[in-house]
Amino acid sequence: MFRSALGKTLGFVGYTIQYGCIAHCAFEYIGEFVACSGPSMEPTITSHDVVFSERLSRHLCRIENGDIVIAKSPFDPHMNICKRVIGLEGDKVCTSGPSDVFKTHQYVPKGHVWLEGDNLRNSTDSRSYGPVPYALIRGRVCLKLWPLHHVGALNQSPTGRVVKRSD
Repeated sequence: MFRSALGKTLGFVGYTIQYGCIAHCAFEYIGEFVACSGPSMEPTITSHDVVFSERLSRHLCRIENGDIVIAKSPFDPHMNICKRVIGLEGDKVCTSGPSDVFKTHQYVPKGHVWLEGDNLRNSTDSRSYGPVPYALIRGRVCLKLWPLHHVGALNQSPTGRVVKRSD
């Protein structure tokens, strides 16, 4: 009786560990569901929207200008941020705000990206903390899943600030 109960318990623990490992690998290397909060990506993504962030683009270095990414905050490593890629390494980006009279520019250094929220007037982004190391990117947002009436691929930047590459 004891031996049977112990065998079933160990079998359950073994399956739990196996499924836990599979889930970890799926969320770490394939993608994850993210509930967004804050006004910085409005109107594209609003608070309480749920998006799917895939990880393969990051691992394959396929992040492009205009992509929306989830990244670790340069200020707080326990917090994730959701921003749009405005410039990649070597790109010249406008670092001034939309209401600034004098426009300033900066080149994105090697191994970095320039991130900005779609809501320029209410976003803490690369205009505040500078270029973000590529290694802080966790994934590329490819789908909005919630609310249901907005399910689908995400649209282009409403600000028009994405740097066009002439490769």
